[in-house]
Amino acid sequence: MLRVEALDLDHGDARALTGVSIEAPRGEIVAIVGANGAGKTSLIRAIAGMHKPTAGRILFKDVDITGWSSDRVCDLGLGQVAEGRQVFPTLSVRDNLLMGAMVPRARARRVANLERMYAMFSRLRERDRQLAGTLSGGEQQMLAIARCLMSEPELVMFDEPSLGLSPALVLQVLDIIRTLNREGLTCLLVEQNVVASLKLASSAYVLENGVIALAGASADLMADDRVRKAYMGI
Repeated sequence: MLRVEALDLDHGDARALTGVSIEAPRGEIVAIVGANGAGKTSLIRAIAGMHKPTAGRILFKDVDITGWSSDRVCDLGLGQVAEGRQVFPTLSVRDNLLMGAMVPRARARRVANLERMYAMFSRLRERDRQLAGTLSGGEQQMLAIARCLMSEPELVMFDEPSLGLSPALVLQVLDIIRTLNREGLTCLLVEQNVVASLKLASSAYVLENGVIALAGASADLMADDRVRKAYMGI
């Protein structure tokens, strides 16, 4: 469903990504793991149309979306749950969700999708009129996920969804991703929590200093001595 080919990305004079190639097959969870500053968010933003690559290609559903604007990318069915949640703090929960349905592909079904989100995330229904900025961290993460789903994506990129959450809430968020995947959603999971990511995903890529250092089935990477020493402290 998603294929990135030999992607280079520069931030001014600094090289953020070099020759990055990844694939996310339809219906799977694929993890991108690595330390802080490895280039994970730069990769996500390049795919989402927020950064323009220097070289390489990005293909989604066999369409070359390299250099597309972020709204066109989203309307094609590629969603993003941004790092740090990025909810609109002065808007209500309901209005945040409706903002997610602004893309043309989802406008006609926004009312039905709103009800679907409230059925999926009952806490958001309880907070319907509450300002998003007053929600707890876990509630804001649920809102960020639900807002993304309002655009009816076929693939969602989750950028550090566990960031700043308690261990119990981390498990809850990862379980939400697992459930969405079982319902048919393709997921690209970007996480510093290597163990949790590899347990959840079917395959994974290890990004180091803007370069893919390792790639393969998650079970194989879990057993790899380099991954165990560098990211698991074993």
